[in-house]
Amino acid sequence: MESPTRPAAPSNDYSSITRATKLFALCAAVNSLNLGYDIGVNTGIAPLLEESMDLSETQVEIFIGSINLFAMVGSLASGYISDAYGRRGTFKVAAVGFVVGVLTMATAQSFAVLMLGRVLVGIGVGFGLAIDPLYISELSPPEHRGRLVTWSEFSINVGILLGFSSSLAFYGLEPDAAWRLMVGLGALLPIVMIVLVVCVMPESPRWLVSKGRNEEAVSVLQRLYGPDYNVTELAEAIHESLQKEQEAERTMGWGILLYPTPAYKRILLVGVGVAASQQIVGIDSIQYFLSYILEQSGVTDRKMQGLVLIMFGLLKVVMVFVAANLLDSKGRRPVFFLSLIVIFLSLIMLAINFVVGGENHSSSFTIFCLALYLAAFGVGMGPGAWLIPSEVFPLSIRAKAMSLATFVNRFVATIMASTVLSLTKVISWAGYFVGLATVAVIILVLMYLYLPETSGKSLEEMTVYFAQITGDASVLEVEEAHVAAKTIELSEEGGRRGGGEEEDDDSASGGVLS
Repeated sequence: MESPTRPAAPSNDYSSITRATKLFALCAAVNSLNLGYDIGVNTGIAPLLEESMDLSETQVEIFIGSINLFAMVGSLASGYISDAYGRRGTFKVAAVGFVVGVLTMATAQSFAVLMLGRVLVGIGVGFGLAIDPLYISELSPPEHRGRLVTWSEFSINVGILLGFSSSLAFYGLEPDAAWRLMVGLGALLPIVMIVLVVCVMPESPRWLVSKGRNEEAVSVLQRLYGPDYNVTELAEAIHESLQKEQEAERTMGWGILLYPTPAYKRILLVGVGVAASQQIVGIDSIQYFLSYILEQSGVTDRKMQGLVLIMFGLLKVVMVFVAANLLDSKGRRPVFFLSLIVIFLSLIMLAINFVVGGENHSSSFTIFCLALYLAAFGVGMGPGAWLIPSEVFPLSIRAKAMSLATFVNRFVATIMASTVLSLTKVISWAGYFVGLATVAVIILVLMYLYLPETSGKSLEEMTVYFAQITGDASVLEVEEAHVAAKTIELSEEGGRRGGGEEEDDDSASGGVLS
């Protein structure tokens, strides 16, 4: 019986993705709902906390911004957990952190206990941000990786929408009861995530190969690619890619991250740089403090603020659908460029509105500019900032490098979100928007110079691709050595097969002559 052969490259539509791949990517994306809900709900509860627990603006800034600081701890730890205990184990740790942290915050009677819960939720956020796109990218065919990884960003935005909606759902309650119920509901999603990890989701086949569990990897790959796909060859390709990376690195662990060769330096610059850029354009600064910006624009009614936030949430969800198609069909670079140009324009218009209108600036134009900013972010900088790191880092350092990218992303987010109210007091909201617009232009130039096009390439091709771009001889020599070794191996195997056939012919001839 002939072994199944690898079919032609699938067409660029969702119908060519197996149900199993869609199911597992969807399960991983559920974890991102937790992250999104936290963002959305804290946008709504910030003013309520200030009133209910008599917090100062500085305490509100610390509460909002500190989650990113604690996420930095979670992101660094996620690399070790993900490598040692697998991607599924990392999902479990993230979910448990969410459940315990959310319940601690919802029952807190003091700022100290509130911050304790924030620590635990922040660690869960760090784990989740690092593992979600990593897991999905390791399960996805190259042709659809852009679309499937954006499911994580889509879920974040659905979670944000749910969090925004909770403001309206509990609008009629007293501030103290409202914010506690809004926060407490966040414990439901991570419980669902734990059930999915235990009962539905398989381990990443690439992690299984890295641990020498090839039979399990082949079994998972067969579920992902279907019964007619020669997944044994794919497993061998993953194994060979891992060997080449290890030889090129000459060491395992953090050494290659600290003393990278030219190819790895470019990979780190691109992966970590894009992750940092997502926050430098001000998404957390604006998103967490939307209620404050709306209030500055004259939208002071809680119900109206809730309706506007829901509209923003719906817009972001829609834009992720757009991004899912554009990132694969048009490529990563054009979508990033479009996203940054529109972000720049929306921020400049916001600044002009605040300057020209003064204290009586147009609230409707503010809402329009904010919507334009969030839409532009949702198309490129949102999903793309996690797609690029998840696909460019080599397998042997992918978990550690993703944790580093997440750490830097959260570090920048901490600085940005923890200084918003203080900075706007000094330079005004208009000055703040101009500063963000300037940063967006700088990022656009840097991406034009350093970000290569990565769409359509398999994860196993990335290291050699960057080595070719940078002329990294250390990686290219290893690649040439492996190609030569593979050629010799195939030649010897062909020779053995030929010799076996000749012996069979001789035996058959001898039988006839006798």
